[in-house]
Amino acid sequence: MIGAVYCPTSLEALWPLLADGAHVLAGGTDLLVAKRGPASCAVALLEGIGELAGISEGDGLIRLGAMASHATLARHPLVRQHLAVLALALETLGSPPIRAMGTLGGNIATASPAGDTLPALLALNARLELASAKGRRVVPLADFLLGPGRTALAAGEIIAAVVVAPPAPAALQHFEKIGRRDALAIAVASLAAVIATDAAGTVTEARLAVGSLAPTARRLPAAEAALTGQRLNRESLTRAAAAIREAVSPMTDVRASAAYRRQAAGNLLLRLTPQP
Repeated sequence: MIGAVYCPTSLEALWPLLADGAHVLAGGTDLLVAKRGPASCAVALLEGIGELAGISEGDGLIRLGAMASHATLARHPLVRQHLAVLALALETLGSPPIRAMGTLGGNIATASPAGDTLPALLALNARLELASAKGRRVVPLADFLLGPGRTALAAGEIIAAVVVAPPAPAALQHFEKIGRRDALAIAVASLAAVIATDAAGTVTEARLAVGSLAPTARRLPAAEAALTGQRLNRESLTRAAAAIREAVSPMTDVRASAAYRRQAAGNLLLRLTPQP
């Protein structure tokens, strides 16, 4: 149950509210339906803090404001041109109203193993800019996700932005998820891939990340190593798919069995278009 509602228009106005125990509210698509938490709490809305919503490019990096909505990001030219794997993930997330309300920072902070943006951001080597009254720090997303609903966010701290170095223009970027229906589905398994090759078609760098297959979305170093130095063909993809199935630790729930998730995890990689 929500108590007092505050609408700060700057970070300077936000910090005292957090110090007094207010909870932050971004898009609210998770917090407003949460089944647990305090019976009544004050909330500070972040939507009035303009600096949290900007999307910009500079010094070879793309900065995505944490309050940018999924819909805004999915159609932004910088995202579509340079971060295609994230654009693909955003297009599968929820419904049009959820994409209009939900925010990138909120999806990250929720730390759901099935969070759609997380595998894509991990495959992009994303870093998070965290802000508090004490200042700012930058943390790799991989170090931020600690478990289901658990993050490295400190008391009084918020996600201010996501910072990404765009992949090489020719890099293959791919995202796909499997759900129990074609739309509005929570992922049973998801895979994000960013794969760079040289002029001869040899993989020079492979970044693979999965969702819904472990307590957090995670990278897959063994599968990445199976592709690196190889041509991206059916043989190398099959070896990497086997490494994925070996590395994941899925669970059985009402949406799918662990065995199904494990098999699907490798199959998602095999859906990449191999070279001849």
